[in-house]
Order: sequence, then structure tokens, then C-alpha cells
Amino acid sequence: MLESPTRGQREPKYWALKQHLLDLLESLPPGSPIPTERALATDFGVSRTTVRQALADLTAEGRLHRVQGKGTFAAEPKLAQRLQLSSYTEDMRAQGREPSSKLLEIEELPSEPEMSKLLGIRSGAKILRMRRLRLADGEPMALETTHLPLSRFRGLRKHISGGGSLYAVLREQFGVQMERAEETIETSLAGPVEAELLGADVGMPVLLLSRHSFGSDGKPVEFVRSIYRGDRYKFVTTLTTP
Repeated sequence: MLESPTRGQREPKYWALKQHLLDLLESLPPGSPIPTERALATDFGVSRTTVRQALADLTAEGRLHRVQGKGTFAAEPKLAQRLQLSSYTEDMRAQGREPSSKLLEIEELPSEPEMSKLLGIRSGAKILRMRRLRLADGEPMALETTHLPLSRFRGLRKHISGGGSLYAVLREQFGVQMERAEETIETSLAGPVEAELLGADVGMPVLLLSRHSFGSDGKPVEFVRSIYRGDRYKFVTTLTTP
């Protein structure tokens, strides 16, 4: 049975069960199966609805991995990516993972006023927008939409169909060296389209990243919006006093 409430407040049963499962996961290697819903309900004297809520929380947080028809397992540790001006390809290789990309969409279209300002071009000028699914060891990790000024990067399309590093192409084919970027991170929930592409459940927590990058000449290079799986990713940075 779960322990009695503490501090004079009634603790939700699913929350108490979740804490017990977190303690259990500390001693389990990734891939280890955890007890079935029925066994957990019996052992802790709670309903299966309560068990499902606790398991859903831990799955969304990336602590559990559920496989339809097979059971629930201790998840692999989240990928800890440093916040730095580097490409996805470079970041994954630095962690010993094999990066790959699937080009979902690439098109030329007139820029809207906000995007024109971000990319330093006149309103209505053509931009190149590409949407890519980013993978690590074949596992979907992020959905990335990149916007670039077309006039500056004509011919770019033929260099990126193979799924390599965009930053490497910009450096080697166009002489662009990235110098700085402004990046924001927010949280959201995966919609049906994002969930299907990322191999996740609708409503799963995701991390929204917006990156505005500049080259060594001070000119804007790209504006990127990325959706990262919240159950597989965390970001790390080093803080110093100003």
C-alpha cells in the first residue's frame, strides 16, 4: 500500500506511485521491463486508472518507454545537448550518435514582412524554406524548419538532398562562417502531425527552439524553428557571471 499523506495534505495516489517508480528506475538499467499495470495496482493498492496516470507522466518525462503489445521499459537517458552554435550533425557525432536527416519539404516562396526583417531582405523577396526530420541512430529526434534568403544561396538545393550538415554546405560552398546566434526555448505539446513524424503520442511535451543565426560578416544567415522531443532531449549550458 502507498504511504500515508504527509505535511497535512492529501497526496494524489498517482503522485505517490510515481515517486515509488522513480526510486525503482534508479536501480534499473535502460531497457529493463517494469511490472505490469495489474501487478502495480495490486502491489500498491490503487486502481489501474491511477497506475496509467503515473505511467503516462513518466513516459512523457522520458523516464519510461512504452512498446505497444510488449510492455513498459526503463528508457535510455535523454540526450544532453549543449547550447552552442553548432549544427545538429556535429552535436550528434559529438555524443557518439549517427545523425541523419529526411528532407520532407523544400520550396521557394515570397517572404512575409516579419521573415524579411529577420533575414535582412526586402518584403516579398524569395526565401528558401526547408523542412527536415532529424534522426539519431535512426530514431526521430526533431522536426526542423529552416528559412534562408534565396538570393544569397542560389543552388543550395542540390547540395542538401543527401541529408548532410547544412552548416558544412554553407561553409564549403558559399564561404559562410557562422559567428553568433540568438536562440529561445519554449515548451509546448505535440500536435497530430508532429507526433506522427516524431513517432510520439499526441500531447507529448516538446521543446520549441527558435534560432536566428548570423555570419562573420554580421549578416543574417538563417531563421530556424525546431521541435524537439521532450522525452528524449535536454539542453545544457554553462553560466558565468556578467
